[in-house]
Amino acid sequence: MTFVDTNVLVYAAAVGAPLRNRARASLAQTASGEHARPSVSRQVLREYIAAVTRPQAWGQPLSLAIAIDDASIFADQFAVLEDIPLVWQHLVGLGKAYPFGERQVHDANIVATMLAYGERRLLTFNEADFRRFVPLIEIIVP
Repeated sequence: MTFVDTNVLVYAAAVGAPLRNRARASLAQTASGEHARPSVSRQVLREYIAAVTRPQAWGQPLSLAIAIDDASIFADQFAVLEDIPLVWQHLVGLGKAYPFGERQVHDANIVATMLAYGERRLLTFNEADFRRFVPLIEIIVP
């Protein structure tokens, strides 16, 4: 499996997004490759709804209803990794080993979710946000 970060979903879905073609191609490749059935978490689905319902430099916000429909489609197409107690344990462990805070907690929680499920591959355009965790995960930039 490959875990998909929010930004890849946003760019793949949003008409006018600057990296749309790259995001769509990487999702198609991920879904058909040896690491088929990409994964997300409910956190990523919530972040998707938050991102696409606010104005972007490259497009108008989606209505909440459309954003929820999109997120529901993603939940059907992807393996959804739930926020189980082991995710919390990994997040606490990451906090002891790596410096993070504020908004970076969300990125650390993505890594904690991945670790709880034995996932090591992360598809993201935000390589810099996850670089500190490279000893634990592999970052795939579309």
